[in-house]
Amino acid sequence: MSSRGFLSKLQNVETPCYFYDMELLNKTLDVVVKESSRYGYKVHYAMKANFDPRILEAVRKAGLGADCVSGNEVKGAITAGIPASEIVFAGVAKSDKEIRYALEQNIFAFNVESGNELEVINQIAGEMGRKAHVAFRINPDVDPKTHKNISTGHADSKFGISYTEVDEVIASLDNLKNIEIVGLHFHVGSQIRDMKVFENLCNRVNVIKDWFKKSGIVLKHINLGGGLGINYDDPESELIPDFAGYFAVFKKYLDVEPGQTVHFELGRSIVAQCGELITRVLYNKKTASGTNYILVDAGMTDLIRPALYSAKHKIVNLSADKGDEVYTVGGPICESSDIFARGIHLPVTKRGDILAMLSAGAYGYAMVSHYNMRDLPGVIYSDQL
Repeated sequence: MSSRGFLSKLQNVETPCYFYDMELLNKTLDVVVKESSRYGYKVHYAMKANFDPRILEAVRKAGLGADCVSGNEVKGAITAGIPASEIVFAGVAKSDKEIRYALEQNIFAFNVESGNELEVINQIAGEMGRKAHVAFRINPDVDPKTHKNISTGHADSKFGISYTEVDEVIASLDNLKNIEIVGLHFHVGSQIRDMKVFENLCNRVNVIKDWFKKSGIVLKHINLGGGLGINYDDPESELIPDFAGYFAVFKKYLDVEPGQTVHFELGRSIVAQCGELITRVLYNKKTASGTNYILVDAGMTDLIRPALYSAKHKIVNLSADKGDEVYTVGGPICESSDIFARGIHLPVTKRGDILAMLSAGAYGYAMVSHYNMRDLPGVIYSDQL
């Protein structure tokens, strides 16, 4: 656990704050590049997971592209030095302003999620005298076997073009003169730990891809999205996810035509384990029902995942290692859902102890808010302590 080695310095840091282990991040990026390059795959970092400038700097140095879901993310990627030619713009409801900006930058491709969106991009591109490079995001109706709030590839999802509507969209292409179809895009969900899901995705993609081929549409690129999960329960035992196994599944089961390139959009699996939320214990209290509460200075405004969809983050006491008590850990926000964990075992914990909430590098700081007029948490980096 990286933050424990910095306990003496963390004593003097204002909390709550995010701690990023830059050495672990760079090691993770090295593995991603090594394992994806083995098959000639291209990885675009999913910026929504964490858009911290130091994170983006490391991503750029590693040679990854960027997967963006807003105009500001596209702008952030370009500001970070990631070439526009390696930027993919996804997102189910892109605004006209965002589309114009991305067209001005001449990005690699738009991942289009509906026939209506295709028409709008065509119109705007025509007004600007440009050609829009587009990949169809097809909803493959594959069960991702993950939390419903992070499932995106099932039949009733708001994401993607339904496979039942593909014929209609293809038929409209003759009238869309400012569109160039460059590929297909798929994404079934996040935090997927069962590799069988990716095997099923490959089998589905092979069928859909062959249909396009028979329709006379040349596909230069196949984008399989991301979704690889991490070990939240025991992060120390698996700090770097099984990228070798992940990419090997696609090599084995995905049919690739000569000249086609295969793309991925990984976020959580790259940055989650390098980040921790550091917080101090403010108070201990016991309820009438006998629950031992630890109340800390971090709240759901700093890490919303537990409140949003009951996500679990392992919590450790960096200051103590004696005894064993059962605690519920809550924050200062005036919401009953501001609870990080219930009934967890920790050493005897008291006011002033420093706790670390692990695996918080993805969808942690990226989702902070000022609710209750809270200050935003600080950020510190291992190589600057």
